[in-house]
Amino acid sequence: MIYVKGVSLKIKKDMILSDIDLHIEKGKITGLVGRNGSGKTMLMKCITGFVKPTAGEIVFSGKKIGEDVDFPANTGIILETPSFVPFYSGYKNLYELASLNHKTDKSGIEDILKKVGLFEAKDKLVKKYSLGMRQRLGIAQALMENPDTLILDEPMNGLDNACVKIIEEISDQELNERCKRHIAIKATDPQKALLVLEEKLHTENFKLMPDGTIRLYDYLDDLEKVAAVLSDAHILVTGLSVSGDTLEDYFLSKIGGSENVKSPKY
Repeated sequence: MIYVKGVSLKIKKDMILSDIDLHIEKGKITGLVGRNGSGKTMLMKCITGFVKPTAGEIVFSGKKIGEDVDFPANTGIILETPSFVPFYSGYKNLYELASLNHKTDKSGIEDILKKVGLFEAKDKLVKKYSLGMRQRLGIAQALMENPDTLILDEPMNGLDNACVKIIEEISDQELNERCKRHIAIKATDPQKALLVLEEKLHTENFKLMPDGTIRLYDYLDDLEKVAAVLSDAHILVTGLSVSGDTLEDYFLSKIGGSENVKSPKY
């Protein structure tokens, strides 16, 4: 959740924001509407930690921005026109950004480029990209690390009608359905873990993510049984928790994202 409490922003003699209160719930889509110059972008910059408000506080997932943390964790951000190194290719730009947090790899970058329709242009210099292509690259950058939260400033700017339609069709109800609960499993051998889940728990209701995490949509109330089955199979589990699908999963599903995977065949 995001709480904006009494936030004001004054730059020189201009009052940009005045006593703003805002509450954004998890799993919801919230839009900021206003005329040009009304402060929408500046408010998003305050929320994301790029600008410090003159007064008030912003609490993002329980952490005060500017005090507990400088920037919100695990958040995909597009503010204004996405900026990239113009003499790097689209792929190299994403690779350099991904190397900062190590949350995705080469295959993950290539996968997200395919999803936004830039794979064929991945080796093209960004300076030769059109506005729409740069915006798609910005969306890829915002989504590639599997964020819990997306903060997008004019995300439809420069996009073609197909991408605009994808965003316009999003509804709160569908988002809540997509962000469904699951058991997140991190194991040293995820392929073997998939086989065990199918053979011992008799389920194929799972998904293997690009980072190797398994999402199991059954046995949500029996975490101990899942842990015991994996332990009995001598699979080293490094993480086991109940969570929910991310906004990346939802967005990618709208443009042809990952399907539930079947267990690997040998």
